[in-house]
Amino acid sequence: MGIANIRQLPTAEEILQAQPLPAALEAVKRKRDQEIADILTGRSRRLLVLIGPCSAHNEDAVCEYVSRLARVQEKVRDTLILTPRIYTNKPRTTGRGYKGMLHQPDHQKKPDMVLGLKSIRQMHLRAFAESGLPAADEMLYPENYTYLADVLSYVAIGARSVENQQHRLTVSGLDVPVGMKNPTSGDFRVMLDSIYAAQHGHVFVYNRWEVSTDGNPLAHAVLRGAMDLYGNHIPNYHYEDLMRLDAMYTERNLENPSIVVDTNHSNSAKQYREQPRIVWEVMRSRQQSGSLREIVKGFMIESYILEGSQDPAENEFGRSITDPCLGWEQSERLLLDLADMAAG
Repeated sequence: MGIANIRQLPTAEEILQAQPLPAALEAVKRKRDQEIADILTGRSRRLLVLIGPCSAHNEDAVCEYVSRLARVQEKVRDTLILTPRIYTNKPRTTGRGYKGMLHQPDHQKKPDMVLGLKSIRQMHLRAFAESGLPAADEMLYPENYTYLADVLSYVAIGARSVENQQHRLTVSGLDVPVGMKNPTSGDFRVMLDSIYAAQHGHVFVYNRWEVSTDGNPLAHAVLRGAMDLYGNHIPNYHYEDLMRLDAMYTERNLENPSIVVDTNHSNSAKQYREQPRIVWEVMRSRQQSGSLREIVKGFMIESYILEGSQDPAENEFGRSITDPCLGWEQSERLLLDLADMAAG
């Protein structure tokens, strides 16, 4: 067998006992969880904005960014709920490249997943404590969700994971909103199948236990664009795409129909400066259709302190080492303008 054991990972119970969530933050998280749920269920007219770097590779920079975001949240709280993206696991299409802080707590050193588990929890706890904003993270490994379950207010399932059975069934047991992205093929049916599976209960194997779940009614769609057979980017945020998905949602009779639009990835053809334009187009589409005003609930935006991206060897504070992001000035302006437009 070609798999060599390196060492056994600590259990989630061991990690949580060593790095507990302070009681005062538990109440903050419950309140934010409810605010996000209210958007997805239609009880709140505010928009959900999941915003932050493509990957979180430096704790100090992430915490600086999230603290800035908290100050903006105070200005836009009547119309927007801001949830920082603190993504600590990164899927790699070819298996090469930076796989996130879980793998490499120091991106310039070798992988160390034991230290990585401790580092990602420490970063989430610190960012939450300093900002009062519980974060979103991507579920790359379903079995590892338990290490962060008490600190996350949102979970994302990526385009390459959304067809995986274990991801779908694990989401059915989560009690926070989960965004299920369309696969890289762009097939809406696959995404809706994933949402259907996530919204229903199952019995399956999870972390060496036979478990049962009740279903997660807050699982919903995230549109991130697609790629054709030749590797060309195909956006799916246009009015016609949104109306088509709205109709397909109705046909499937899923709970709490909701769409979040990812403004980067294939929707922008990875041209990160296009993200504000995409936000404005989607907002105009919402203005044109009552059904879209009901179903389009927010945006996913890639943003950091410094714009663009860098080679990991450069190590510039607050600049992405994976996909390029909007810089802080553009991001703040976008959020303030979006709040004004949402209020109109």
